[in-house]
Amino acid sequence: MSGQPANLYKQEETPLRRFFMRRFRNENDVADATQETFLRMLSASRGTLIENPQAYLYRVAQSVAISFSKRTALEQKLFCGLDLHDLPVADEAPCQERIVDGRQMLEIFAQAIAKLPNRCQQVFILSRLHDMPNGEIARELGISRNMVEKHIIKALLHCRTLRAEMTGRL
Repeated sequence: MSGQPANLYKQEETPLRRFFMRRFRNENDVADATQETFLRMLSASRGTLIENPQAYLYRVAQSVAISFSKRTALEQKLFCGLDLHDLPVADEAPCQERIVDGRQMLEIFAQAIAKLPNRCQQVFILSRLHDMPNGEIARELGISRNMVEKHIIKALLHCRTLRAEMTGRL
């Protein structure tokens, strides 16, 4: 069937769309069904010799129309009388409990950072709160980039240990 799918598409696309339009009356469904029909036709034509491609195309189209009709009927049954405005909407805002927990956690981490040595605090705050690159922090504080990285690691380990202790107690 080499070369035939393209010719068949050119010849039958408009009549096939009319075929589906009589059944669906919805341009989006017509386009989807037409595409589905040609996709099924192409996948079948690769391994099978089809003697009458036009007849086969409309047989496939009939099958697609039945499938679409069944799906539409099922969707109508499922959503019949359902007002989308009555459905609960997910609220992106955190609940009051999460806000309080977050504030408590923030306070605990602020206290943990305050317990770090002064230089370690400075590096950590510049890195994590001000989003400053390590090279800039090194120049700003007059220390090596390697030392900046060591301070950040020390602060992160301190926070991780604190968090592990907290989650172990909760």
